[in-house]
Amino acid sequence: MEPAQLNTVLEQLIATWENEVVEFKRAGDGFSTDEIGRYFCALANEANLRGAESGWLVFGVDNKSRRVIGTDYRPQAERLQSLKMQIAENTEPRITFRDIHELHHADGRVLLMAIPAAPRGIPIAWKGHYYARAGESLISLGLDKLDEIRLQTLAQDWTAQVVPGATFDDLDGEAVNKAREDFARKYANRLTLDEVKNWPLATFLDRARLTQNGRITRTTLLLLGKRESAWRLSPHPAQLTWSLEGQERAYEHFSLPFLTSTTALYQRIRNIQLRILPPDELVALEIPKYDRKIVLEALHNCIAHQDYTDHGRIVVIEQLDKLIFQNVGGFFEGQPGDYIDGAKVPSRYRNPFLAQAMSELNMIDTMGFGIRDMYRGQMRRYFPLPDYDLSERGMTKMTIYGGVIDMAYSGLLIQKTDLSLADVLALDRVQKKLPIPDDTAAHLRKARLIEGRKPRYFVSASVAKATASVADYIRTRGQDDAFYAKLITDFLGIKGEATRAEINQLLWSKLSDALSDEQKDNKVANLLTNLRRQGLICNTGGRKHPMWRLAE
Repeated sequence: MEPAQLNTVLEQLIATWENEVVEFKRAGDGFSTDEIGRYFCALANEANLRGAESGWLVFGVDNKSRRVIGTDYRPQAERLQSLKMQIAENTEPRITFRDIHELHHADGRVLLMAIPAAPRGIPIAWKGHYYARAGESLISLGLDKLDEIRLQTLAQDWTAQVVPGATFDDLDGEAVNKAREDFARKYANRLTLDEVKNWPLATFLDRARLTQNGRITRTTLLLLGKRESAWRLSPHPAQLTWSLEGQERAYEHFSLPFLTSTTALYQRIRNIQLRILPPDELVALEIPKYDRKIVLEALHNCIAHQDYTDHGRIVVIEQLDKLIFQNVGGFFEGQPGDYIDGAKVPSRYRNPFLAQAMSELNMIDTMGFGIRDMYRGQMRRYFPLPDYDLSERGMTKMTIYGGVIDMAYSGLLIQKTDLSLADVLALDRVQKKLPIPDDTAAHLRKARLIEGRKPRYFVSASVAKATASVADYIRTRGQDDAFYAKLITDFLGIKGEATRAEINQLLWSKLSDALSDEQKDNKVANLLTNLRRQGLICNTGGRKHPMWRLAE
């Protein structure tokens, strides 16, 4: 906000004075972060209960005279902004200030800290304790207020409903043990794994927000249920599906418990090591095709935000160079782009009970940081950024790339490690031949990052020249023989048998561009001969019309 707007806000807050959603403090530089956290928690909960968009914590105003006196709390900008992370680290679910505004008032420096209201159905805790306000006083959040918040969405939340007849016998023991470990890891600063393991099962499930007073919910079964107990969620299929598309086709369904099924699905994805040669380097970078953390973040987001009332599966489609994640239910609040910089905090959830439980088990955060982390993760790997597709009504699709689209873009990320996320987002659109705003194009051109004329922009010639050796290297170096051999045996394992022409089609585009067609043909012949000599494959056809299959 502009200074004039901040002045207006301050005047309005002083006029209404302290209440359940506004707190004034003189606050010197040594003001306790722990006390700020307690006020943050209380004001967020009270804002939720009163339907306010934000609570306010104001430093630099005397709470007796109601006059601006100024504050020297964290005068350095970096120290002041670091308060956001300190608050996020100790709140549950993770949440922090919407904004910290610094106003240079005529009577002194004032800090206006906007605190987002607690999400519907989810009260906010500070270091494991819930706080509220009674007038101007800070108190513990009473059971009446706690229940009022939790009941806000309970009736409409599919994942919060108790499952009739379900008992602890419907839970998978391995998943329960993993849940205890994940919960203890999340609260490692307060609990030990031995403590959590010694809790009775009912106590653990209640504390992990998986059950309601010991009663099994749909969330309990989704995350920890036995495979054979999935019928209790009918007509919902309770499945995750992996589908391989391309020259080779395959699929597999993964049922309950989702806590462990997500890892099983990830292991099904073909995650080979890729090599990128940075400019002026002799040693290639080895990067996995997909990052495990990014894949699981995307999959867990699908689980958390699925519209379970529509009875659909969550599907992960594996193509040659990308993964496509799709779940039923449109984007619930805002647009994906709103969350890329980590500034937007979601105020509501489609499945608040499930989201809270997944947060307790460290599967997701509830601050909206997941999308930001996936984008930054791809950026650190020099790969294209994720894409969201919301064009199909009632469906969310997200694509994660497992390869390079434009080597100039990847080379630029390798060379310029100080590029801002905003610049990388724009360059990513350039490499994907997508439009960018005129002011963004002007900025990139001034920084000598792009060339060309609208709408045909491309990464600047100087960068492209620096990365040309990278592109040439990737195209001409080829892969190890073991890589091609694995492609052949995997292909035969799925297809059963294949002609020489079919194997040529499988390998041709993957062989080095430095080879002629004749050399490529000889390369494939040598690969087949070596595999036959190793006893891995055999020819069941003739010399003129070979038919290759895996050896018995």
